[in-house]
Parts: sequence; C-alpha cells; structure tokens
Amino acid sequence: MDLATANDNVVKRIHYMVNRVRQLTEQQLYFYNQPIQEIRGGGRVLVNGREMGMYASYSYLGLIGHPRINKAAQEAIEKYGTGTHGVRTLAGTLTIHDELEETIADFRGAEAAVTFSSGYATNLTVISTLVGRGDYVISDKYNHASIVDGCLMSGAKFVRFRHNDMAALESRLKSIPSDATKLVVADSVFSMDGDIIDFPRMVALCQQYNAWLMIDEAHSVGVLGKTGRGIEEHFDMPGVIDIKMGTLSKTIPSVGGYVAGKKELIDYLRHASRAYIFSAALPPAQAAAANEAFKVILDEPWRVEKLNANTRQFLDGLKARGFDTMQTETAIVPVLCGQDDLAFAMTRECQQKDVFVLPVVSPAVPQGLARLRATITAAHESDEIEHAMNVMEAAGHKLGILQGTPAQAAETLKR
Repeated sequence: MDLATANDNVVKRIHYMVNRVRQLTEQQLYFYNQPIQEIRGGGRVLVNGREMGMYASYSYLGLIGHPRINKAAQEAIEKYGTGTHGVRTLAGTLTIHDELEETIADFRGAEAAVTFSSGYATNLTVISTLVGRGDYVISDKYNHASIVDGCLMSGAKFVRFRHNDMAALESRLKSIPSDATKLVVADSVFSMDGDIIDFPRMVALCQQYNAWLMIDEAHSVGVLGKTGRGIEEHFDMPGVIDIKMGTLSKTIPSVGGYVAGKKELIDYLRHASRAYIFSAALPPAQAAAANEAFKVILDEPWRVEKLNANTRQFLDGLKARGFDTMQTETAIVPVLCGQDDLAFAMTRECQQKDVFVLPVVSPAVPQGLARLRATITAAHESDEIEHAMNVMEAAGHKLGILQGTPAQAAETLKR
C-alpha cells in the first residue's frame, strides 16, 4: 500500500503519530527512545556523551549492575549458553527456571510460581486463561494497559470502577449475579500516579462477594513492606491475594513476569496458558539474574530503608517547592505540569541541566494532567536528590508552572 496516497484509517493513524513526532523533534521537545550509552553507579547514566542523574528508572532498589547479580548471569551463560531452544513444555525448561520459580514462591509467600516472557504477557495470558464468556472481570479504571488488554481478550464481561473508589467497586460487585465467577484485578501501586490501592477494603469486598483477587505488584515489590515483599507485607495481611502477579524488569533487574499462588492454580496455568505453552523460556542469564536479585533484596535490607528515606526527601522537597505531586505515596512521583507542551518544556529544561526525566502526556494521561513522571531509587544520594529538585524548581519558575495559573504558564511557554 502506498502510504503517501492511501486514505484509510490505518494510514490516518500512522500519519498523525509520525507528524506529532516530527513536530516535537523540530521543536527540540522529543525525548523518548533516547539511546543510553552506559548505566553507571549511583543512579547515573551516559546519554549523548553527557552524564546525567537518572530519574526515570524502575530500578527502585538500585540493583542494576550489582556484582552478585552480574556474576550469577555470567555463570548461567557459561553453564547453559545464551538461549533455551524453545518453549519450556517441550524443549526449554532448565533447572535455573525451576530454581527461580521456587525463589519467587518463597519470597511472595505462595505455594508455587510460574514465569513468563514479560510482565505484559503475564497479565494478558493469566487473565484471559482464568476467565471467559459468562464470567466477570472487574478492573480499576487506572489499571495498566496489560491488565485492560487481558480483560478484553478474555471474553468475560469487562466491568470498570472509578479509580481507587471502593464504594464504586462494591456497587459493581452488587450488580453481578451472586453465582457468577468474578475476578477483581488492580495494580498495587499505580504506574502513572504512584498511589497505593485501598488494599484492606478491596480484600474485604472480594471476600464478602466471593470474588477472586489478582494484584499486579510490578511497582510495589521492593518498594512496599519492611523487607520489600509487597503490599501484603505493607498492610500486614499475609496470604490474602489469590493471584500474585509481578515483573522481573523493574526492582528485579532482569526481564519477564510471574504469577505466584496456590499450587493447583500454577499447575493449571502451565498447561492452559498460551503465553507459557507457545512462548520461549526466559534466557538462562536473565533467569539467574532474577533469582539472585530476590536473594540480594533479603540480604541487603538497607536498600529498602534507603529507598524510603529518599522517597520522603524527594516528595517533601518537591511539595515544599510548590509542585503538585498528586496522590503519590511511593517512589513514582508525578510532577504535574498541566498541558502537554509544558511537560515537554519541563523535560527539556531538566535534561539541559543533566537531570534525566521524561514527560507523560495525553493520551497516556487525561488532557490537562500532563506531568513529569519522576522516579526515585535507593541508588540516589541525598545531595543528588537536592540538586535534581533545585533544577526542577528553576524550570518550574521559568515556565510559570510554579506561579500564576495554568493559563498564565501556557502563555509563558509561547513567549
């Protein structure tokens, strides 16, 4: 098809996005997909030959490059090679896969666990494998796209409720026939806002209305709980989640996703989940790295303590400077800018001062709620955090975000 002359909807969508990227690039406001040349210690990276403080990383405990984890990956390559030959059911299961899943189950306080090739694939396949036509899946409105896609792909009746509104969730549960199969799904920490789900109330509602509970802990393992075990530890409610989902690519410096739960549930997923049956196994190095990372978290509890201290410094400091950080309580810190153009301009000002942050704009967030989506990690030092906040403050004043109304800030940007 000639994209230059065709006029169907696919071409229109392509042209819209290409033009948007081109316009931002021409204005020197396009910052996505930047090549990072080197990841350095202390929460720093090399970008376009410049060392910058990294405030967009999901490595919440600063485990990327940890010598124990690197060594485990290197030894796995020497033992197994770089690949696994195919799907685990037929050709790909290695002892390191079994070891990793045992480690995950122990860490998450579950009977068993199963791993998948990515966090996205985990949510997609687990939800669509567990529920189907005639069932109901109930989802927080701000859940991750992988959860939404899994709900849609399942064929179950897809019901959404207002973000973190437990009265709305109860209203949805009441409207569903009592004898129907119900699955409630939510993020533990929401990836764009950094707030925590009202977990105790959600658990109580699931128990009251006989609903399965699945919690995505992509952004809470290593972040919540005294030892970083997640939301159950954070609220001192062990064993109340039916389906414990997590990733291996954020706090855990590897790749993949997993689900932990009852042994019967995990056995079922091994034999019914398309993403397990028809996808290649995790590469040995990545499985070994993830396996060692869980052990490091427990062996180095100071990392969770330092993350908590850094998060409090960052949040309190940004608020004291006048920024709106919305409802966050965690290491994900939205710095509200308002309009998309202001978020792009804030990014430019920060990166010019060697603070690596990125904007999140519509349609990823609603119009008027564009923001810097800053993250803090245990790898940052107190003086580095102070410097990053000072850079953001100077940019906020320059662009009018920290003074006047949003309309005045937008007018400042035009000048």
